Order: sequence, then C-alpha cells, then structure tokens
Amino acid sequence: MNQLDALKQFTTVVADTGDFKQIAQFQPTDATTNPSLILKAVQMPLYRSLLDETLAQHPQAALDETMDCLLVRFGVELLSLLPGRVSTEVDARLSFDADATLARARRITQLYQAQGIDTQKRVLIKIAATWEGIQAAQVLEREGIHTNLTLLFAFAQAVACAQAGVKLISPFVGRIYDWHKKAAGAAWNEAERAGANDPGVQSVRQIYNYYKQHGVATEVMGASFRNTGQITALAGCDLLTIAPELLAQLQVQTAPLSASLSVAQAQATPIERLTLNEAQFRFALNEDAMASDKLAEGIRAFCADARKLDALMQSV
Repeated sequence: MNQLDALKQFTTVVADTGDFKQIAQFQPTDATTNPSLILKAVQMPLYRSLLDETLAQHPQAALDETMDCLLVRFGVELLSLLPGRVSTEVDARLSFDADATLARARRITQLYQAQGIDTQKRVLIKIAATWEGIQAAQVLEREGIHTNLTLLFAFAQAVACAQAGVKLISPFVGRIYDWHKKAAGAAWNEAERAGANDPGVQSVRQIYNYYKQHGVATEVMGASFRNTGQITALAGCDLLTIAPELLAQLQVQTAPLSASLSVAQAQATPIERLTLNEAQFRFALNEDAMASDKLAEGIRAFCADARKLDALMQSV
C-alpha cells in the first residue's frame, strides 16, 4: 500500500488546488482553494475559458461580484469530481470587517445554491482567523453556513474558533516551519526539527489534543505543507489539505504508515480549557511573534493576489 492510500485510512485527504483537472488521480474527498490558487489557474490556457465565460455571463456586475462568481465556478467544477466539500474563500481584503465578510459569505452561499449545490453539506466558506473573521463565522454557523477559518497560526486563534463553534480550522504547518527556520538561521538543524519535532506539526498536535480532550466539535485540517514528512507526522488528524505535487510523492512512497494522532493519545497530557474575550485574544496573538508575522503576511499575500485577479478581469 502506498502512503497516500495508507493515510486515507486515518485522515480525510483534501486536495489543495484550483487545478481540478489534476486531482482525479488522487481521489481526495474534499478540496480547498484560495485567491492565489485561482489566480494561478486562470492564467493557464486550460482554465482561461472559465474566466472568459464568467465575464461574459455577468457583463454588468461589479468587480467583487464577478470575482465571487468565478470562485464559485471553480468550486462547482471541483464538486463535480469529489464526494465531499469544497472551501471557497472570502476576499482577504475584508479580513478586519465582520459585516462585509458576512455579506460576501452569504452571497457566495447563494451563488452555490443557485447552481443546485447543497451548501450545508458541500461548501465551507473560508475566512481569515482574525477576531473579526471569527465573530463573522460564529454568526454564519448559526445561520447554517459552515466555515473554514484559515491563516491559523496561534493557539489563541484555535481557542477562539472553538468558542465560536466554527465547522473547521486550517492551521498552517509549513508557514510555521518557515518562520522558525528563518528565525533560527544557521542554528537550524533540519534533522532534529523534522517529523514530530517540526514546529508546525507540534502546533497542530497541540490544537488537535486540546479539541479532542475537551470535546470540541470543530474539525482540524492541517494545511500548507512543505514536505511529506510533515504530512505523515500528522496522520490521524481529522483532515489534511495537500498540494498535488505532495499527493504525488505520497502515492509513490511505500514506507509503513501508522496514525500519529488519535482521540486516545490526545488524553495523555491534560490541557486547561480556556476562554478568551477580544482583549485577551488580541494580546495573546500579539505575544506570539510568529503568529502575528505570518497572519499579517498571509493576509497581505492573498490581498495582493486578489488585486492581480481584479486587474486580470478588468483587462479582458
């Protein structure tokens, strides 16, 4: 058995891509997208027709509405190939505006429903895990719109998401690893910080253990991987969203794989149940230099790609 098939025994495998023609060979359950992945896809000749058709179908629409229509078009294509869910992201430029996030999330949901998609079962609305984003997600969950809180780097973000009752969170393994490796500089020892000792892996394990220990229903989906070692070290996590190139590597690797995370092992080390108000959340995030840096950087990067997508749509 290859490692991809072995992983599927313990974990729901999710494809992290907008390139839906590439994923059939891996047979993932779900898929996730983001502005960067969609921008990359629409610049490929294979997908340019989706952009052209979306623009032709909505000639009088505002730019932000056209973007949402394009995101949903990709989402519908992905859902036609998958048994599970697709995550579609709210414009990152709204990361600090709860009301605007709510409006966009509701519109994306309505666009999916207009295509006959059962959004409660098949769509997750991705929102940056800022305080405002988490509060918007809490409202959406009460309305039956399920959410995926992304750009999650700090334990405080995971605690606040649990309080809000969000459906799923996406802690970013690779970007945490990147920060610590850069901070360590010449002192970084790759072998010593691999596998279970990887700082990104440790972050997800802490969140997973906390959720399982305290009966939190929110699903944990590790994301943003740099190598297959990070993935196999998190076998047993609820979900893992993996780029096609890493899925391909797992498909040819045959080393034995067992679950590293489980509900049983999560009970081993007691973790105090926390409650955070806004001030406590912001202070905890500020105290975590890595999380503060990577959250801000991630929002900036997604905003930059959203602007590029705007410019591309305007140039057609």
